[in-house]
Amino acid sequence: MAGASTVGLKLIVPAIVVGVIALGSLGFSAVCPCERTPGMYLFGSAADGPVSDWTFANDVTLCQIQILAGIRPHSINLNCMADPDGGLYLSCSQCDGKYWSVRAASNGWARLRLEGTVYPVQLTRVMAPAELDRAWLARVTKLNALEAPANGAPPPGTPRPDHWWSFRVESRS
Repeated sequence: MAGASTVGLKLIVPAIVVGVIALGSLGFSAVCPCERTPGMYLFGSAADGPVSDWTFANDVTLCQIQILAGIRPHSINLNCMADPDGGLYLSCSQCDGKYWSVRAASNGWARLRLEGTVYPVQLTRVMAPAELDRAWLARVTKLNALEAPANGAPPPGTPRPDHWWSFRVESRS
């Protein structure tokens, strides 16, 4: 009889551990991404439809983006900025080798959350220098409108660094 209870414990304990981890991950996913800590699934209201003018994103300090990382979602806080024509860009400094950017460059499927609304989007890495400059100008303009340059916003006229990446964001149906 003692052998049966030992076998039962060997089955129950791992099941409890897996359950606790799953619940913890769900709870973690519900509240993050948090600052520099990534999250998983982005919860929120579904967008009503495709967006062609993203200029409202310039009123939001940070966007939250969810990509696929193998079989699980991965979400982070990220700079986003709209150009004057309503095109939306995500950016990061020294992106080469960052977890999210490498995956987004190879598979552009993503979800974007702005102020509690989740938008299905497609990300495309921008490679053309003229479009990179356009996205950089949108970034400089937005950051200087949102925060004082002393808080990290590059002054107007600052050239785009070579290590700066940008992704064009387009709505998916």
